[in-house]
Amino acid sequence: MKILMVASEAVPYAKTGGLADVAGVLPKFLKQLGHDVRVVIPLYGSIDQWKYPLEHVPGALGVWMGALGELWCEVRESRLPGSDVPIYFIEYDRFFARKALYNEPNGQGYMDNDNRFVFLSRAALQLCKKLNFSPDVVHCNDWHTAAIPIFLNTVYAGDDTLGHSASLLTIHNMEYQGRYYPGLMDVLDIGWEHFNHLELEWQNQCNLLKGGLYHATLFNAVSHGYAQEIQTPQFGHGLEGVVRDRINALRGVLNGIDYEEWNPAHDKYITAPYDIEDMSGKAVCKHALQEELGLETRQDLPLFGLVARLVDQKGIRLLAEIFEALMQLDLQIALLGSGEAWAQDFFNTMAARYPGKFGCYIGYSNPLAHRIEAGSDFFLMPSVFEPCGLNQLYSLRYGTLPIVHAVGGLNDTVYSFDEYFHSGTGFKYYDQTPDALYNTIGWALSTWYHKPDEIAGLRKRAMEQRFSWQGSAEQYCDIYREAIYLKTGRTNVD
Repeated sequence: MKILMVASEAVPYAKTGGLADVAGVLPKFLKQLGHDVRVVIPLYGSIDQWKYPLEHVPGALGVWMGALGELWCEVRESRLPGSDVPIYFIEYDRFFARKALYNEPNGQGYMDNDNRFVFLSRAALQLCKKLNFSPDVVHCNDWHTAAIPIFLNTVYAGDDTLGHSASLLTIHNMEYQGRYYPGLMDVLDIGWEHFNHLELEWQNQCNLLKGGLYHATLFNAVSHGYAQEIQTPQFGHGLEGVVRDRINALRGVLNGIDYEEWNPAHDKYITAPYDIEDMSGKAVCKHALQEELGLETRQDLPLFGLVARLVDQKGIRLLAEIFEALMQLDLQIALLGSGEAWAQDFFNTMAARYPGKFGCYIGYSNPLAHRIEAGSDFFLMPSVFEPCGLNQLYSLRYGTLPIVHAVGGLNDTVYSFDEYFHSGTGFKYYDQTPDALYNTIGWALSTWYHKPDEIAGLRKRAMEQRFSWQGSAEQYCDIYREAIYLKTGRTNVD
């Protein structure tokens, strides 16, 4: 199959969340399965072009933007590291030459995000025409590229290059929908007849994700649990009715992780290697992490790790409510993350108030993220909702027992400890309340101190789990074939 993957971010070039891992890793596994896959992302100002040399694609690319006229951009090309998968970068400084991907320093989204990502969507399609690349399926991701299925079904419907291309829209986070003023219809330039209650109109706004859901050949959520949840008002964020109307087009595919990068047996970022047969290196990693973050160097104290964006979705406010109570228990906490100003200030204050018990690094560091996974005994993921989640998968691989709110991908991938059957890979709670989180941490703490054999069993079972991209890629290929059949009637697609 010929597959075009379009996303607003991709590892290792630009990342704010799990979307980047999908766009930067899944294509490599699709290529290994024998498919012709290409990737398109913006050329952000934050991308290190010394570290990742990019070649110019000859000739400028014209992109029609309706009321804004035709905008001309350049295109750069490289290969995804460790592969021969082409990745193309849309270079248009007016939209993308900024240090941050989506937001101003105060956390507010850029005022022109609507134009920026409509431009990315149409530029990716124009690039196909420039390269004479006729994709069997265009794989779009979240609201940023949700305009692509809309364009394919309207202005490109009779196009020689793209008229037969099916579309798959992957939902990584239903909360963010690309809702803008109705005048965006004049930039899309597909005709105001599409501004209706079925397609793009939502509470008198132009909702790009809604339009994408309506027009996509198929769409999927990044876990089976999240595919069920987005059909409800609690998780559908106003679009649950649209999802239910197109329920026959909905699929669920759990993200995988790259076990080449996330493997404690040969992780270049951690102090000592270890594996399921010899766990001695984990104690060395714990000692090193305690020293790095200024924690008391004690093996007998359980260390709870947390790597997350410090935003409400990740349950940070809930954790803050019980934090001082946790500091009265015999435990330590290591935190890595950045986000809302109140959260950064709060955790910095807690680190000063409880030296030796709580260490935090405000910001992001991939090496430190690896060291927290390796050096912690437990991993906290109190997310309000979690479409898939990756850190719980990393934690399982590192024998770091996840403590999770049983939602979305967290519920799909973590099996709660059952003392009677000696089963499970972590600890779950079901009510998103301070008491539920506090008591579940207490449950893990009690197991640590009173049932060390159960902790050892949990670690072994956790490290035996596998959630590889190979399996996810095969599922995506099945969905691509189905989408191609629904679009064209073709069944002879390898």
